[in-house]
Amino acid sequence: MQKILGVALVSVVAFAQMQPKEAFDYMKKVFPGVWTLSPASKQIGTTGAHNHPAVKRMLGTDKTGVEYIVIGRGSAIKEELLPNTVRWMVTMYHCDDFHQCKELRATHYCAKQNQPSFIFNTKESTKQKLVFDCDEERSEVCDSDESHVHRIILELSNNNKHLKSSYIVYKDGEQAQKHSIYHFDKKE
Repeated sequence: MQKILGVALVSVVAFAQMQPKEAFDYMKKVFPGVWTLSPASKQIGTTGAHNHPAVKRMLGTDKTGVEYIVIGRGSAIKEELLPNTVRWMVTMYHCDDFHQCKELRATHYCAKQNQPSFIFNTKESTKQKLVFDCDEERSEVCDSDESHVHRIILELSNNNKHLKSSYIVYKDGEQAQKHSIYHFDKKE
């Protein structure tokens, strides 16, 4: 009986984990388009990055806060965060091999003028919460004292019409107190 219960539990846990190809296909389906910054009253659970002058004037307007574009005949997703501001950043999401997609990767081109690489976290990710961890094997900045985005968390809600994007910052080898966390609403 214990063996059957153990196998069933392992099956449920394995099913709950999102695999790289599934995550990439899902991202290509739900993310593309323009997302506007939610009003200040909806910027909940943040560390105040939305109060930066370049960002604050965009809150609750129809200006693009983040845009996702599928490029390269479906081989990559380009995320343009806070375009045309001093905080403009780009993250490129792609599979290690387009056809097999054993690893989902990302490179974040940061306003901090560094480019950390990320790998999809299959254990913590679901369709509502996609997690990318700094890839210390491929990116020196991930294992440095330099201030950098160390984790990206994309949380969807409201039938995939609301997005909380968290860019978790590390400095001096530890998680910093301030992060870039924003709430967006998908533009219809």
